[in-house]
Amino acid sequence: MTLLEINSGDTAWILTSAALVLLMTPGLALFYGGMVRAKGVLNMMMMSFISMGVIGVLWVLFGYSMAFGNSVGGAGIIGNPLEFAGLQSLLTNDPEASYPALAFVAFQACFAIITVALVSGAIADRASFGGWTLFAVLWGTLVYFPAAHWVFAFSSDDGSVVGGWIANVVGAVDFAGGTAIHINAGVAALALALVVGPRIGFGTKPMRPHNLTLVMLGAALLWFGWFGFNAGSAVAANGLASLAWVNTLAATAAAMLGWLLVEKLRDGHPTSLGAASGIVAGLVGITPAAGAVSPIGALVIGLAAGVACAYAVGLKYKFGYDDSLDVVGVHLVGGLVGTLLIGFLADPAASYIADPETTAPVAGLFYGGGFDQLWRQAVGALGVIVFSFVMSYLIALVVKYTVGWRVSTTDELGGIDLAEHSEVGYDLSPVYYSSRVHRTLVLSKDDFPATDKTGASK
Repeated sequence: MTLLEINSGDTAWILTSAALVLLMTPGLALFYGGMVRAKGVLNMMMMSFISMGVIGVLWVLFGYSMAFGNSVGGAGIIGNPLEFAGLQSLLTNDPEASYPALAFVAFQACFAIITVALVSGAIADRASFGGWTLFAVLWGTLVYFPAAHWVFAFSSDDGSVVGGWIANVVGAVDFAGGTAIHINAGVAALALALVVGPRIGFGTKPMRPHNLTLVMLGAALLWFGWFGFNAGSAVAANGLASLAWVNTLAATAAAMLGWLLVEKLRDGHPTSLGAASGIVAGLVGITPAAGAVSPIGALVIGLAAGVACAYAVGLKYKFGYDDSLDVVGVHLVGGLVGTLLIGFLADPAASYIADPETTAPVAGLFYGGGFDQLWRQAVGALGVIVFSFVMSYLIALVVKYTVGWRVSTTDELGGIDLAEHSEVGYDLSPVYYSSRVHRTLVLSKDDFPATDKTGASK
C-alpha cells in the first residue's frame, strides 16, 4: 500500500468547487424564479431550497453510501447503504488518497442537491409544496442515488471495490454528469409533467417570465458555479481541471451564440431569455464531455446543444405536455447531445491529460476510434432514460394518490405563493406616511374631516 500525504492544493480546489456547485442551486432558484409568473416566484424558489435541505440530510444518512459504497452483490446497481451510513467511518482519512474523503463527500453532495432541484422546473405554478417535498425524498433515494452509483462509482484496480455498471462494464464516458444528472433530471421532468398535468390556460394564455433580470442573474451564477461543477470533477488541481475549465467556457459561449442565432433567424429578435437559456444549454452539453474533448470539440458540442435545445423547447406545444420551464428541452436534449457527441469527438489527447500512463485512450469516430465509444455512450444514456422515466412516473403516481400534487383551481389562479406559503414575492400594498403631504397623495378627500376657511372642523 502506498501512503500518500494529503495534497493541500487538491483539497482546497475540491472544497472550493463544492462551494461553487452549492451556489448553483440558489442560482437555479433565481433562474427558475424569474421565469415564472410573479404570483409563483416564492414557491418556485422554495422548491430549490427545500431540495438543499432534504438531500443534504439524506446524503449524510445514507445517500453517499448508496452512491459510492461497494456495489451490493457486485452487480453495479446500488451501493451498500450501510457502508458509509452517517459518514462516521470517513472521519479517518484513507492513507491511499491525496485528499480527505469528506472533501469528496461534500463535492458530490452538491451534485445530488442540484439534480433534484432541476426537476422542479417542469411543474411550476401548480404543484403543492408538500407533494414536491415528498417527491424529492423518494426520487433522490430511489432514482438519483442509484444512477450516481452507475455513473460515478468506479471499481478499484485490485477488485476490492465494485462500482457502477455504466462506468465499469459499459465504459461510457460521463465526466461530470450528463447522464446521471441532466438526462436523469430531464426524463424525470417529463414524467412529472405527464402525471401532474398542465397549468390552467397552458397553450391558450400567455405565461411570460415575470422578471428577466432574475433570470439573467441566475444564469450568471449557474455559469460561475459550473466551473466548479466541471473542473472540480477532475478531483485535483491539475491539467485535467484546466482542460475542463476551458471547455466549459468554450461550449457555453458557443451555445449562447447558437441559441441567439436561431432566435434571430426564426423570430427576428435575439432575447435575454434566449441568451440565458443558451448558456444553460451549453453548460449541460459540455458536462459529460468536459474532460474528453479538445477545446474545438467543446465549441462544436456547445453550438450543437444551443441550436438543438432552442428548437427542442417548442416540442411541448406540439406534444401537449406542460414542461413549464423547459427542463426536458434543455436538460434532456442538451444532455443527450453532449453524451452522444463524445462518441464522435472524444480526443485521445484528453485521455493523456487525465492519465499520462493510459494505454487505452478514448477516441471518438472522428479521431479513429470507430463506433466503439459511440455505442457505449448510447447504452449509458438509454439505460438512464428507461430507468429514470419508469421510476419517476411511479413515484409521481405515489405522490398523486397520497398527499396529492395539484393545488386547488382557486389557489392556482389566485397565486400559489399565498396559498402554499402565506407570503407574496412582491409586497405592492400602499405605504402610509406620517407626513401630511404624503398622506394626501395616498388618501382620498373623504379620509379627512371637512373644514371651513379658518381650518376649523365643520
